[in-house]
Amino acid sequence: MYMKRTIDAYLEEWADDPGHKPLLLRGARQIGKTTAIRHLAKRFDSFVEINFEKNSAIGRVFENDFEMDRIIPELETHTGKAIVPGKTLLFLDEIQNCPRAISALRYFYEDKQPLHVIATGSLLEFAFSEISDFGVGRVRSLFMYPFSFAEFLSAIGADITLRNVRTASFDTPVPGVGHDKMLEYLKSFIIVGGMPAAVAEYVSTKSYLRAQRQQTDIIATLKSDFDKYKSKVSPTAIRATFTSVVRQTCTKFNYSDSDSEASHQQAKTCTTLLERARVIHRITGVHANGIPLGGDIKLKQTKFLILDTGLYMCEAKLDVSTWILDTPEKFVNRGVLAEAFVALELLKGASPFDDASLFYWHKEAKNSNAEVDYVVQYRDKVLPIEVKSGNSGSMASLRTLMESKSLPLGIRTSEENFGSLDDGRIRIIPLYMIGEYDRILRSAGV
Repeated sequence: MYMKRTIDAYLEEWADDPGHKPLLLRGARQIGKTTAIRHLAKRFDSFVEINFEKNSAIGRVFENDFEMDRIIPELETHTGKAIVPGKTLLFLDEIQNCPRAISALRYFYEDKQPLHVIATGSLLEFAFSEISDFGVGRVRSLFMYPFSFAEFLSAIGADITLRNVRTASFDTPVPGVGHDKMLEYLKSFIIVGGMPAAVAEYVSTKSYLRAQRQQTDIIATLKSDFDKYKSKVSPTAIRATFTSVVRQTCTKFNYSDSDSEASHQQAKTCTTLLERARVIHRITGVHANGIPLGGDIKLKQTKFLILDTGLYMCEAKLDVSTWILDTPEKFVNRGVLAEAFVALELLKGASPFDDASLFYWHKEAKNSNAEVDYVVQYRDKVLPIEVKSGNSGSMASLRTLMESKSLPLGIRTSEENFGSLDDGRIRIIPLYMIGEYDRILRSAGV
């Protein structure tokens, strides 16, 4: 059974657009890209799937030139299927194994515009580093991530609960029973994570341990890819850096981590490679002086986290059998789980047309330090987001940032219900709704 994804609506919009461009669906391995494309194929009369990893010989079709009047018939000959503009979806999978095919995408648009062509690959970003021009402006990209919390709720059949919660506001919080239920669901999601195989296992068995077995397999697959990263850095160094990222998740990253087998410079190269594979995400320190946020970064302030909370718990060897006994409030505030969850929800809630980035703010002073977990752009302003442990706390860092930069609005997120502080300048959004902060604030007229 197909589990609905948010990206589906964007793929369908692309399919219905008469001026569509060839599409690149980008994201990490095993997040459901191929499954989403095959689901999209049901809208077409025919579907032609070419996998350049399984069938490397077909790459020779793109060797000589980019004449579509030659390439299309040859692809038809290889696949034994007709490729008809307007009726066929042509899917080029694992396209990173044929860089010439990536370069050819722009010519599908220029010469065969009515033809729907979609491509993806598990290590696509590495191929881009070797291609000077893959048709920017003539090829569209969509960025995809593992399941969001909202997608997870849909997968487990909790759509009605989510729909009712979405009617809540700062003035009318979620009713107590609904709030408690959402915290229970959130606890399950953080353990299961958003990797489709783990979600599907949990949906069918309701077993955290069975889902974790899927996570173990996924991590093994991701690590096996380290040998494919084209670099002078050894796979051993990449594995050591990956372990270091897990150990230092959501804290200022020490590239010279004493347990790492990689040197300081090697670790920097390794984190770049892991980012390209979209296995880890960077959180960059900024001055937060204005928009764009990436315009005033602090190069020495960097954090990382891996792409999924479930994979994090699995790789960190956290004892799920013990953790599931925690109350939801205690669980979501253990360690860095709440911060990691928020970071990933911010990425998943961003526009899929943008390669989203994460930022935070940290001020070092002689007698005190101040740090706000995340800063994002809301409308044309800087919006700070502080992840709180429990339902109390001074929020000194949040207030310091807001006062020093004259920011009119800030967010506090925890297991609390909706609410407001400081005459509405600080809005409280439950952790389970943080991925929809933009909609929530706009609905409130702030």
